[in-house]
This record gives sequence, C-alpha cells and structure tokens, in this order.
Amino acid sequence: MTKFDSRNLADLIRRPLVTEKATQLLEENKYVFEVVPSATKPQIKAAIESLFEVKVVGVNTSKPPKKHRRVGRFAGHKPQYKRAVVTLATGDSIVLFPEV
Repeated sequence: MTKFDSRNLADLIRRPLVTEKATQLLEENKYVFEVVPSATKPQIKAAIESLFEVKVVGVNTSKPPKKHRRVGRFAGHKPQYKRAVVTLATGDSIVLFPEV
C-alpha cells in the first residue's frame, strides 16, 4: 500500500453526511462522508483508517451533478462536491453521535 502523509489526509475529509439514506446505510456498517473533489479512493481509505482507527473494506465515490441556482436575475451553480461511502470491517464502527 502506498504511504500517504497523515498531515494532508485529515484535510481530505470535510464532514460526515447525515441524510435519511446515510442513516439507513449505518445498519450495513457503511458511513457517508463529503470529501474533497480531487481525493482518490486510496487516499480516502487511508484518511478514514488514520482518523478513526478502523479497518476499511471498501470505498465507493460519486460526484453528483451541479445544481443550478438562481438569485434574482443572476444564475449560477452550487459548489461541486464528492460523496464517499465507506464500508468498514465487521466489528468496527465510527461514533458520529457521541452521547453526552
């Protein structure tokens, strides 16, 4: 496996996505994150393993199409982002909602 600089890996993961579909995927031990659009699957895998100390089995990515938005007479686009669905090994988990 290629070695990545752990200082740069933390910047690849922007935030976890909490949607209805993402919470259903939690039952299958799959977690959804928003990542930098230029991130590759091996970089995402290394970042998740180093940040959360878990074993990643698979990474699926998707870039949804840009959404058109309009404010008055000005038309534009929402920013482009990339979604990563990370499958963890059985027995591993990430705590997204810590109990207080």
